Amino acid sequence: MKFTDGFWLMRDGVQASYATEVRDLRADDDHFTAYAAVHRVRDRGDTLNTPLITVECFSPAEGVIGVRTTHHAGKAHHGPDFDLPGASEAPGSAKVRRDGTVTELTSGPLTLRLDSSAPWGLEFLDAEGRRLTAVERKGTAFATTLDGAHHMITQLALGVGESIFGLGERFTPYVKNGQSVDIWQADGGTSSEQAYKNIPFHLSSRGYGVFVNHPGKVSYEIGSESVGQVQFSVEDQSLEFYVVAGPTPKDVLIRYTALTGRPALPPAWSFGLWLTTSFCTPYDEETVASFVDGMAERELPLSVFHFDCFWMREYQWSDFEWDPDVFPDPEGMLARLKERGLKVSMWINPYIAQKSALFAEAAAAGFLVRRANGDIWQWDLWQPGMALVDFTNPAARAWYTDRLRTLLAMGVDCFKTDFGERVPVDVVWYDGSDPERMHNYYTHLYNEAVFDLLQEVRGRGEAVLFARSATAGGQQFPVHWGGDCFASLEAMAESLRGGLSLSLSGFGFWSHDIGGFEGTPDPAVFKRWLAFGLLSSHSRLHGNVSYRVPWAFGEEAVAVAGKFTRLKHRLMPYLYGVAVEAHRSGVPVMRPMLLEFPDDPACRTLDRQYMLGPDLLVAPVFTADGEVEFYVPEGTWTHLLTGETVQGPGWRREVHGFDSLPLYVRPGAVLPWGADEQRPDGAWLDGLTLLVAPGVDRAEVAVPGLDGSPAAVFRVERVGDEIRVQAEGTQQPFEVREMTGTRRNAR
Repeated sequence: MKFTDGFWLMRDGVQASYATEVRDLRADDDHFTAYAAVHRVRDRGDTLNTPLITVECFSPAEGVIGVRTTHHAGKAHHGPDFDLPGASEAPGSAKVRRDGTVTELTSGPLTLRLDSSAPWGLEFLDAEGRRLTAVERKGTAFATTLDGAHHMITQLALGVGESIFGLGERFTPYVKNGQSVDIWQADGGTSSEQAYKNIPFHLSSRGYGVFVNHPGKVSYEIGSESVGQVQFSVEDQSLEFYVVAGPTPKDVLIRYTALTGRPALPPAWSFGLWLTTSFCTPYDEETVASFVDGMAERELPLSVFHFDCFWMREYQWSDFEWDPDVFPDPEGMLARLKERGLKVSMWINPYIAQKSALFAEAAAAGFLVRRANGDIWQWDLWQPGMALVDFTNPAARAWYTDRLRTLLAMGVDCFKTDFGERVPVDVVWYDGSDPERMHNYYTHLYNEAVFDLLQEVRGRGEAVLFARSATAGGQQFPVHWGGDCFASLEAMAESLRGGLSLSLSGFGFWSHDIGGFEGTPDPAVFKRWLAFGLLSSHSRLHGNVSYRVPWAFGEEAVAVAGKFTRLKHRLMPYLYGVAVEAHRSGVPVMRPMLLEFPDDPACRTLDRQYMLGPDLLVAPVFTADGEVEFYVPEGTWTHLLTGETVQGPGWRREVHGFDSLPLYVRPGAVLPWGADEQRPDGAWLDGLTLLVAPGVDRAEVAVPGLDGSPAAVFRVERVGDEIRVQAEGTQQPFEVREMTGTRRNAR
């Protein structure tokens, strides 16, 4: 929200009060509190009839410093609040030091400095004492408006050339400078400023992050109101934010996800190809069987089959009952799919349509969200008369998950948890939660309930979702997909922008609808999207009004689907190791170039390419003619498919057929390359090859088992012209292959 009218004036009806000077400071060993007047105090009379802003400074975790600014502390707090599993009342590393008028709070490599003799301000310093950012003279404030709203405001200074990233899965420009962003869940597709996954966390190119610990609406002005400031505000009496130390972007994400939660490790089978019935297309068991048969006949490996919405009867979503007219024998059908080695996914959402028999049951039990007058909240968007399950009620949560438990007993393996964004604010929650704070947070309760059930029934290593909405901490319940995108090259590019922004918001696993959701893609779009989709964390063929079986787009599409599915399977010894890293450290599988090359300025703005793990550069083709422009950092990069090498740093322009794209192995990398092309969860050490890229001196590569623990470790060393490998944990034979080929210079 913008409060000013240019530099000099306030907007009509806005009155702002800014922290001006410190009037008192109380310090303890590991935290301190400052009381800031909003006017200069020249004599005792100036202390009357004027506010103070209370500023509490503390450390919830090593390398993280929190600041809580409060105007009136007496406002009732109804929740919800973000669950911060990594927060501690006494992290141990925080120390307060006072030297005259200067007070410093240090936690790990991060220091907050306040000079109470100077005009109001807070400085955040790195381990070398360099300024990362600062709260300057108008950086701590509250504002009131004519309608009675009260907003708390913080501004953090932007340095020259500093870029801001993240704030969830946003499809607007990747670099957020100059944008106004509201953290507010919405079902807006991928072609608008709205977002399904709103995360009040941003990452700076200067090597720090900022998390606003407020689950409700947070309004950001990123150099868009005051051009040298990142401003964020909430309609509340208190605002709490955490500055997260680096020094590298990876370090920031490691600390941030330690605080808000690390992603679970998805099962290896989930990395294979998912095929769905699509949404509005007609289908029954015969259709499903024809799809599965068609994939087998064309030798296209398939791992998961997904049933979208119309597995249930029309107007009755969700009643969790199979439509008997098209699926008369669901248990038998599921058994037949399982016999073919497939996992099964089912579409669900958190809404109960009035026509569903469950509506009356849930209404009588008090499981549906109500208005203040006791009426059940309902509307006709999506499903007629639908209501919303109240997950703040433990009995409602158990009732809902019991419906899913029945499906799991039939043989279902996982769920697509669609929606979770359309949450009203004119309601009363069972646990008394603030409706404005619950709007964004509802998705967390929804996905958590389903994920916890899967962990309980299937086991911790087998739980996986296909979720659309999320808020901070939602990364704990993978996988998330990019929502409703058009079937176009432009939408393919905007989907990648959203995924890269989400990855810089702490999310380790991400997918999207191959070919686009809305409409039917041109065969060229579908084939280009296949390569991108099968070089993503997770890969799903899905659409709205048309099927996404590859043969619907021609025989070349079949060949492209087969090639890249088999490629992904062979990459699984590498990819699953990257997945384990995401699970343990919070560093995502799909990585913006900034994460791997933070010191290369050219990498900071790249939004049409990414690193798949630490060692594979992927540049999807977004043009009809196959021309693609991309950047290679320093060193000798080797194309995985052709063996050709290019020398960086520099920009390249290449033309690729549908069966190719820029896919380069990092200099000095050792890539574990599997032999099994047919499934993602095979025996990865059988027939393993170590692909040794140019520039290797010493390297260590771990190949995980299906449970994520190391199955084997290979230590690679170059001695003269010879590559020597020491293997631990396995006696199986393996091959070592140096990647050499024709050298081409970057241009």
